[in-house]
Amino acid sequence: MNEIKQVSATALRDLITGKEELALIDLREGGVFSQSHLLFAANCPLSKLEVLIERLVPRKSVFLVICVSDSDAKRATRGLTRLSTLGYSNLGQLEGGIEAWQNEGFELFSGVHVPSKAFGEFVEKTCGTPHISAQDLAERTASGEDIVILDSRPFNEYHNMNIPDGIDVPGAELAYRIQDLAPDPTTTVVVNCAGRTRSIIGAQSLINAGIPNPVVALENGTMGWHLAGLELEREQQRTFNPVSDQALAVAQDRAAKVRKRFGIPEVDIQQVSQWQKDQSRTTFLLDVRDPAEFKRAHLPASKSAPGGQLVQATDLYVGVRRARLVLIDDTGVRASMSASWLIQMGWHDVHILYGVGDLFTESGPITYTPRNLNETAADYITAETLKNTLAADAAPGDSNNPRIHVVDLATSLAYRDNGHIPGAWFAVRSHMPENLGFVEQNDLLVLTSPDGQLAELAHGDAAESGLKVKVLAGGTAAWKALNAPLEYGFTNMADETTDVWYKPYDFNDKDKSLESSMEQYLTWEVDLVPQIARDGTTEFKSFS
Repeated sequence: MNEIKQVSATALRDLITGKEELALIDLREGGVFSQSHLLFAANCPLSKLEVLIERLVPRKSVFLVICVSDSDAKRATRGLTRLSTLGYSNLGQLEGGIEAWQNEGFELFSGVHVPSKAFGEFVEKTCGTPHISAQDLAERTASGEDIVILDSRPFNEYHNMNIPDGIDVPGAELAYRIQDLAPDPTTTVVVNCAGRTRSIIGAQSLINAGIPNPVVALENGTMGWHLAGLELEREQQRTFNPVSDQALAVAQDRAAKVRKRFGIPEVDIQQVSQWQKDQSRTTFLLDVRDPAEFKRAHLPASKSAPGGQLVQATDLYVGVRRARLVLIDDTGVRASMSASWLIQMGWHDVHILYGVGDLFTESGPITYTPRNLNETAADYITAETLKNTLAADAAPGDSNNPRIHVVDLATSLAYRDNGHIPGAWFAVRSHMPENLGFVEQNDLLVLTSPDGQLAELAHGDAAESGLKVKVLAGGTAAWKALNAPLEYGFTNMADETTDVWYKPYDFNDKDKSLESSMEQYLTWEVDLVPQIARDGTTEFKSFS
């Protein structure tokens, strides 16, 4: 392993506010990360390091600094070893962990996607984005007022629950499709999300695009609607149609004015090709169109980053501060609107590429096979064999036969809600092998995960225990394909449910009501503004 540079808290802060590229990666599990972390740290849990890191940090010579709690020395060492094996050659570590950062008087933040969330509150404050309460909207729609409600979330979130009569139009699609959705300039347009950020950004996008309609953000989104005692719809399918020629022309004209206002540079494919060869800079090619369009055809080497989600959760797509971002679409509208927000968020090197549909020569979703760092190949067991063996193991017989223990590496949320093999234990890969104490030395340990990929990667971690370990071929999906029985809930827990951040809608705890979770979340979003001011490392810009 290459020499690891120890970076003091003050030196790291200088790097964060400096002009050079920096990958700041927090290796802790998502739920732990959400409790307390540095503002510009991207969460890449050690459990999924091989799966996520090369997409977050594609250039392996960039300075990559990891941060964990000071008590996580063992996991930090494991993470640095894996990163070095994967080819990352310029590695550093926050000396003294996040505790040292806090001891210097620097801010730590709770929650996830905090820069984007705080930016939404900044926009509302600086732009004066108009809003409407849930009760007011309910009364006005009941009276028959001409209102169109546009839900700016991805379809899966909308499908789960939505404001009555709302239409799913994810963030970057709003300015692109609004002329077809609200052709009458007197129609009031209401934009909502689950909470606040995407409502604010979506509404302000339409205002910035210069549409003539009255536009308001639904205050506190679907959470505000629920807290007002109003009913939400479930499993709706309403969404947009293909954009008309007339609406496209209007949208493109508006996008051109947005590019001029925010100084958005356009780039051609020749320049992009040169940037891709540049080993001294990191260039992300981000396709901001609807994922279905990306799947049909896209530019080679680009990745799907729907514009609304890219602004809402930039750290899910880009793990390198000061990287060069190229936003791609077919008409320029969605790329222009997305770029305008990234520039206001403080990204200094944002460009748009459009009108190159003939170069969209790849199709299908991007498939990525992470490099398996295990020194020995895994031993596999089929779902059918496991099913039969478990049935025999449960039957009366020789008690001296080794028992089978199934360990499920799905997220705790998926383990609870999506079903797991009966009797399986939930466990977190990064806690292995210490969390396998319930397995006797002569027993068989079978690892599974939703598609089997994470179980394969974890084989070496579990094998450190000296146990006999097999991997379920095809993962839990193969078990489900047999129509085999499933179990739900937190039935066998080798670890706490701190592996992922739970949204307010995800809580299933008798001691914490859905309403109190929502109220706490909404308060947290609003309170980010003064905390961001104290932190002092953001570069939010106001063009108002």
